[in-house]
Amino acid sequence: MPGQGAFRAASLAHLVEPSVDQRPSRVPLPEGTIPVGIGLLIAGVASFAFFRVGTDALGEDGFVPLQNLWFATFALAPGFFLPLEQELGRALSHRRAHQQGGRPVAAKVLRLGILLAGVVLVAIALLSPLITSNYFDGDWVMLIALMLAFLAYMPAHLSRGVTSGQGRFNAYAVVLGADGVVRIVLCVALAAIGITTAGPFGFAVAISPLFGVAWVAWRHQLRTDPGPPADWNEVTPNLGWLLLGSVCAAALVNAGPVAANILAAPDQAALVTAFGKGVLLARIPLFLFQAVQAALLPRLSRLAARNELDEFRGGFRKLVYIVAGVGIIGTLGAYVLGPFIVQKMYEVDLGRRTMAMLALGSALYMVALALAQAVIALSGHSLVAVGWTIGLVTFVVVTWLAGPDLFKRVEIALVVSSLAALIAFAISLRVKLHAGARPTADSMFEAFTDMPLET
Repeated sequence: MPGQGAFRAASLAHLVEPSVDQRPSRVPLPEGTIPVGIGLLIAGVASFAFFRVGTDALGEDGFVPLQNLWFATFALAPGFFLPLEQELGRALSHRRAHQQGGRPVAAKVLRLGILLAGVVLVAIALLSPLITSNYFDGDWVMLIALMLAFLAYMPAHLSRGVTSGQGRFNAYAVVLGADGVVRIVLCVALAAIGITTAGPFGFAVAISPLFGVAWVAWRHQLRTDPGPPADWNEVTPNLGWLLLGSVCAAALVNAGPVAANILAAPDQAALVTAFGKGVLLARIPLFLFQAVQAALLPRLSRLAARNELDEFRGGFRKLVYIVAGVGIIGTLGAYVLGPFIVQKMYEVDLGRRTMAMLALGSALYMVALALAQAVIALSGHSLVAVGWTIGLVTFVVVTWLAGPDLFKRVEIALVVSSLAALIAFAISLRVKLHAGARPTADSMFEAFTDMPLET
């Protein structure tokens, strides 16, 4: 391919289809699709089960601090550590293609992770009186659990970066799925021995990601080979923009339950719990989005490899259409069946409007995420950071202006903020395409690993 060294094809070998003369009669799934899909499924099911187990053990009011910990953890950890996972995986994949050891790269990213974790933990400590009083209702134990959980997800994300960059997708799936499985096992054990306070459950959430990391490390699946020294440009070319975008994107997808908890009156604890469970159910289409993405990934990668920009554009258009269709079906399903499902699963009552608005906000976020990935694939990292920032700022402003009703103001803010981000990405994508931007191997890797949603 002109100017791209045949797209550095080996650096994305697990993403690209075979050539025409080598292609079998049936197109194979990309390497790693099945184990990673299984890991995602296990993590997703474990998330729904966790909410049920926690509520049964602690009651609706007692589960509130644990739910608050959950959404705060997944607003912080993926936001700060997903970019490190992306850049580590990209750099290791590139070195692997050139038969170079990746240990110097992994060492540099580890130092970055430790530094970033330290900075965030210091910030949390400095803000701890404000966070504890306004978010955890004075519960300092849950604040400590939040800090521990944030710290624990640093090695989890770095392990995922190592395993994906080295092509060890079974190990990647173990790190991903073990988190949810261990969390459920620990919580069931705590419930079985009669624990009725949120603190121990909070620490179970905090330490659960470490078990999968320990397992793959014990099996030597995090090993990297010695190689040429790595300079910072090798691991941080887009880290700043990825970090800003990821922090804002992860904050936005978890902003609804966080805002509801902060804005709720003292006697609305049960409402906050119900709202969080509605948000969790509204994310089901996002799981489907990941499956659709995996199915379309080989073709889009091949088109990028050949620099067939028109076809690449059409492929992403198809992806957006499918994602939009899934979102529409999900929104209609939430309106018709949402209240029934959430009542049967969690024994809470949420109206049709609430379920439909949550599903619509999730659908718009999903389309925005697809467009953001397209912009990243065209090396528009800064534009993606700006778009997610616009979305997060819009959420804060709309929540402030949308009136006193707790649910309605957050629902409207979720829809409008996701729409604002979507529009920003659509404009950015149009500008990049008209400017003749072309995908590169590295930008494609970053685009398809840009999922700021944890389960």
